[in-house]
Amino acid sequence: MNVPLVATYLMAPGVYPGMSRTVVRMTTENGAVGLGETPNPDDAAELARLAPCLVGQGVDVLREKLAARDLPSAIARRDGKVLTRGPLAGVEIALWDIAGRLANVPVYELLGGAVRTEIPLTEYFAYRVGREQTPDAVAEYCARMLDEHDSPWFEGKVGVRTPEDDLRLVALVREAIGPDRLLRLDANMGWSVETARRMLEALAEHDTANVEEPVSAFADLARLRETSPIPFSAHSPDLASAAELGVPDTLVLGVGACGGVEGTRRFVAACLEAGVGFWFYSGDLGIATAAQLHLTAALAPLEQPSQTLLRWYADDVITEGPFVPRRGHVTVPSGPGLGVTLDERALERATARYAREGAYDLYTAPPLPHH
Repeated sequence: MNVPLVATYLMAPGVYPGMSRTVVRMTTENGAVGLGETPNPDDAAELARLAPCLVGQGVDVLREKLAARDLPSAIARRDGKVLTRGPLAGVEIALWDIAGRLANVPVYELLGGAVRTEIPLTEYFAYRVGREQTPDAVAEYCARMLDEHDSPWFEGKVGVRTPEDDLRLVALVREAIGPDRLLRLDANMGWSVETARRMLEALAEHDTANVEEPVSAFADLARLRETSPIPFSAHSPDLASAAELGVPDTLVLGVGACGGVEGTRRFVAACLEAGVGFWFYSGDLGIATAAQLHLTAALAPLEQPSQTLLRWYADDVITEGPFVPRRGHVTVPSGPGLGVTLDERALERATARYAREGAYDLYTAPPLPHH
């Protein structure tokens, strides 16, 4: 299914108009329903093939079988990123939802209980088609988010235009949000090593808390670390290399990319042991977002705010969504299971969009001309 954003935003490899995802619904013989989600729309066909192998097995048996699996294998995306793909992650999330519903407790209770119920999330900014198309406009947007929502954490796109434009953008955003609020940037591998080195030196003046993927390779991040203390993050799940090289400082993945709830819990634990940070990326629909909220509620190391595009969603597939951050937080659902309900009308809209449009292509559309 497809769920669009209210406006397409620009990133270094192209544009981001919305989310194409696969949603999973599982039903037990006694009528309990669990919801899951994967970050790849192609997973629907694979799950249709696998479904007969799942029918007739107990919820706990299936959860144990999926928990025994290693992380899904990595795949390369066209922008050079490496992400994980695992169709059964949607099944695994749905099984946790069912288990919570059968026990009449939230998923975070199954994970050991909540250490926090208010989940920290960043406010996002970028150039957007028909909206903020200049550095001044982006800064004005951030000022408005500060005024309307008291957002304490901001994260946004650079690497779309020239380095000079990037520096002007960051300077104006920092001026708009003031000196005390966290500011992270995401370059989406849009810089060369030399450009990144120059940019990192200049960005230090604006108290930049983190730069995501200034370049593509971990080895190049290590070269940049020699001249810049600014922390780095990346989407590749290569924890072994991150631990060996000392960069990136943080790995940024989704619940589906980690293989589901248990896979995420294990990966976060492995990151902690290796001295590598972890937070979540954004772009999931309400089901996987709910799973993310429950994990963040239960796992003490997940103190840092995760990324979020939630304020920009034009639709969702749950009746409770889209979740809306207030003062940089979303309250974890407290109902049984994931605490969310599938919206049948929204489901019809989203599947019709996918049938009509196909999967959103995030990497071929050209950026807007410079203004």
